[in-house]
Amino acid sequence: MQEFVAQPKLFDQLGGRPKLELFLKNFYATVRIDPTIGPIFEGAVDDWPAHIQKIAGFWSLQTGGPPDYRGGLLARHIPLTLKAEHFAAWLTLWEKSCRAHFPEPEAREMIGKAHELGTRMRSALGVRS
Repeated sequence: MQEFVAQPKLFDQLGGRPKLELFLKNFYATVRIDPTIGPIFEGAVDDWPAHIQKIAGFWSLQTGGPPDYRGGLLARHIPLTLKAEHFAAWLTLWEKSCRAHFPEPEAREMIGKAHELGTRMRSALGVRS
């Protein structure tokens, strides 16, 4: 009889909430200075520490960690009038940050999750590629 061995959740493989928060702080530092999406984020985010906490809750949920996120993702992005180039810039920075912060298997998984999210958001917001 084969014994089932549970694989660790991505959340745990990433290092839990502390590593996720550190990753997001570094990622959003690059976002803030990006010429394509930096101005959008600077205009939309008033409290960066609170934003990082909220987004850490979102990515915790997405990676199998504690469900600390309480919604509002799509509604928050509707007034930003995002275009395909904004999504592309965000994903490019996300990929670079993931590869810099995480081992390759976890980086690939985080990148895949971000691409899935981007596809769903573009569709919901009516953004054409």
